This record gives sequence, C-alpha cells and structure tokens, in this order.
Amino acid sequence: MDILHDTLINWYAENRRDLPWRQQPTPYQVWLSEVILQQTRVNQGMDYYLRFVERWPTVTDLAQASEEEVLKMWQGLGYYSRARNLHHCAQQVVKDYGGEFPADFEKLKQLKGIGNYTAAAIASIAFDLPHAVVDGNVYRVLARLYDIDTPINNNEGQTLFAHLADELLNREQPGLHNQAMMEFGALHCTPKNPNCMLCPFQAQCLAFEHQTVMQRPVKLAKTKVTTRYFNYLVISVKGSIYLHKRNDNDIWKNLYDFPCIESDAAMTVDEVVATEQFQRLIEGKPFAITKVSPVFTHKLTHRTILAQFIEIKLDEELLHIQTKDLFLARESDLGNYPIPRLIDLYLNT
Repeated sequence: MDILHDTLINWYAENRRDLPWRQQPTPYQVWLSEVILQQTRVNQGMDYYLRFVERWPTVTDLAQASEEEVLKMWQGLGYYSRARNLHHCAQQVVKDYGGEFPADFEKLKQLKGIGNYTAAAIASIAFDLPHAVVDGNVYRVLARLYDIDTPINNNEGQTLFAHLADELLNREQPGLHNQAMMEFGALHCTPKNPNCMLCPFQAQCLAFEHQTVMQRPVKLAKTKVTTRYFNYLVISVKGSIYLHKRNDNDIWKNLYDFPCIESDAAMTVDEVVATEQFQRLIEGKPFAITKVSPVFTHKLTHRTILAQFIEIKLDEELLHIQTKDLFLARESDLGNYPIPRLIDLYLNT
C-alpha cells in the first residue's frame, strides 16, 4: 500500500496541473471549484471559477448576491440547479456557521447541493480529514487497477468503489491523495487512449494484464433520451421584446427565455399560429411574422430539444400579457438577464 501511495504522490508532483484552487486551498475555493467542475471540463470551468472569486471573494459575498446575479454569472455552464444550490448553500453557511464551512464531513453533507463526493473533497483537501473522494476519474482508475466489472452506476457498484477508495486512502495525506487520484484519471488513465505503456502502475494493473482496459469501468445503459419541440415566439414591439421567466420545476428554472408553445412533433409556422395558445397570446392584434429561424438542436442529459424561433412584430403592446413571468424588456437590456445556452445561441446567430 505504501508503494502505491508513494508512486501516486510522486506522479502527481511531476504531472499536476497548476490550477488556482490548488495553490492555498480554502474550503470556499475547494467547494466552488468542485461545484463548477461537476459535469464541466477544467478548461471550460476555469474562467467561470476566476470570475466567481473575483466577483465574490468569500462565501459571505456570494451569499449576499441575488440568485439572478448568480444565474447570470453561471450562464453557459448548464445544469442550472447547481447554480441555485450554490447560492442556497452559501446562504446556509453564512446563516448556520457564521460564514465558515464546518470541518465535519456529516455537517458538510447537510448543506444544499453537497453530497458524498463534494463533502469528501472539502473535508480532505481543505481540512485534511480522512475521507476518500470517488468521482468519474477515480471510478475509472480503480476499475482498471483491480479489473472490476461491477457497474459503477448502481448501488452495488457505488458501495463497492466507495469501500475500495476508502481502503486505499493515504490517511497521512488524504487531500493530496485524493487530488492525485483524480488528476491521474484525468491526465493519464483517460477514458480513451490511456497511456498504459508508460503507466507507473502497469505491473499492478489487472485490467492491463487481462487486456480489459477499454472495457473498464462498466456502466449500465443510460436513461432513454426524449425529444421535445419548442416553438419560440420572439415578439417585438417598439424596440422591446417579450421575455418569459421560467418558474416551474421544468428545465432552466428561474432563467429567461421567450414565450413558447411546446408541441409533440415538429410544427409549421401556420400550425403554430393556428393553436389556441398563440391566438390567446396575440389577443387578435395585427402582427407580422418577419423571420423564422432554422431548427436549433440542443442536447441535455436526458432530453433533446428541437427549437424554432418565430420572430413576430407588433405595432402595439399586448394588454393582458404583463405579469411577473411574462413582460417587456428593452432589446438593449437582454444581456442583463440569465438565459439558457439555447437562447444565447439564437441571439448570437
């Protein structure tokens, strides 16, 4: 075990990336980086991390921001529940712990959006507590090192790998060990083209011995992807556009898009105009359709969205549309609102 620990730490010392949250990691920096990097590559998340710590240097600063400000800063990262949980968690830390993250694994897990993985990362890296991190990189390294064919995405596999990671943890340097394991999986024991011929663990790697490296780890089939059809109505009047704030429990909660008619299949513009929703929205006022976009394809984890944008011009404002969720915004102010990536793509094209 000591040989494995030493080999891993030596590899990390020579190959680690110089990332800003690793220099003198505070609990806030570790937490922020881990939340941003969930479902996000380092090269994409780096700029977001730097902008967050510049705008809100402490968890107290972040807690005092509005949710809309946080969502706007998060724009483009996707999985917006992470941003809402981030903001909620910051407020919890300030309210319950005086702005200091608790140095306790179980208390960390009670904070909004923090599960076993993030709690272990904060506990080990920021507080040097002996809790093993298990992320996608660690799953892959362990599955190959021990040639494990148990799926990593069911309860049996998660329990097995958590137990194994804990057994292997270097309890004298848990934070360093965890970072090294994740970095080794990210840079060396990669999903495709792992550098097996120059691997420091080649002699110990059972998957290499059994020639099953590319079959590890095993994952159960993904959830079926559903397709949704969005017909966006980009309604403009006198230099303003009607915006819609998404307040239900659907995707993109508390972000802004345009009034939308969702359908079960692709629709022509004439079919959209003939719907009861469209007629109720337009209130019988004269309108002109000035442009119809090509279909945008936007892929999320469990769904694919096919969206067309129908640009509509009115000469006068709609009477009954003004609510807190549907309102007129100046075209020049659109950049101030947090919007989904799909809307951003449309506006930029």
